[in-house]
Amino acid sequence: MPELPEVEHVVRALRVVVGRRIIASEIRLPKLIAPLSVSTFNRRVKDRSIRGISRRGKFILIELASDLALPHGRASDTPEPQKPARKQGHRTRSVRRNDNLILAVHLRMTGKFLYLNAEDELPKHSHAIFYLDNDRRLVFRDQRQFGVMKLISTAELSQTKGISELAPEPFGDEFNFEYFKSVLKRSRRSLKTLLLDQTKILGLGNIYAAEALFRARINPFKIASQLSLLRAASLHQSIVEVLSDAITDSSTSRIDLERPDGFSYGEAFERFWQVYEREGEPCFKCGARIRRLTHGGRSTYWCPRCQRR
Repeated sequence: MPELPEVEHVVRALRVVVGRRIIASEIRLPKLIAPLSVSTFNRRVKDRSIRGISRRGKFILIELASDLALPHGRASDTPEPQKPARKQGHRTRSVRRNDNLILAVHLRMTGKFLYLNAEDELPKHSHAIFYLDNDRRLVFRDQRQFGVMKLISTAELSQTKGISELAPEPFGDEFNFEYFKSVLKRSRRSLKTLLLDQTKILGLGNIYAAEALFRARINPFKIASQLSLLRAASLHQSIVEVLSDAITDSSTSRIDLERPDGFSYGEAFERFWQVYEREGEPCFKCGARIRRLTHGGRSTYWCPRCQRR
């Protein structure tokens, strides 16, 4: 599963399509865009320009601006008649053509984007195809079919379920030590479990949680509220550093949107892993054997000597 550093690189690679206009779209897996219907989704994205691409946590945010050109057959910009609002008790908000939209995409386990020529063969598991104004296609493929696409108005982004609950960005000013300290103080969970909670600490998956704890020399099973201020400060710094290093050190990885099998998530930073997937191998710092334990349904890796309780 791609973690925040990999998603950041996907976002950077996707910016090649900024400025392009969506001529049409094709949805082959309706549940990908639920609860919207395929016809509604296709109608809303048609003729919109891709204005920018960013992310919030592991959500990829594709900004879609309405095309200023008038639809075919229209002689003025007079608004089309709106359907009457539903009766009181039902909340509804119509999305007008001049509204800016956000296509929020979560890759989940196996979601990937491709940027293909018109003559390129579509790979298996291609579930969403966006036809662009340069005769190329932006394709979303997902073998496990866990990926999600949400089409929402820009104004509603911060209130969208799955996004509104996210913790502050790890590289932003809001993720300061005071915030981190308050999160630890209120939690009776183990540190490893807490670090994976995206509503508390954003950006860490199983890999980078293990690596951040190792850098800080902190046992993953320690109760969060019992961590001293000194060690909490060390862990806070390690979280920011390990994510930053993963992005920087992975900068040479090939996220090639034009090759269906041109990359796999996490492969570029793998050579820097200190404990993750190194069970039984000697610790790079002290030589003790790295241990693994299933904890919270996931494998937890740590050095029993460097990360004593």
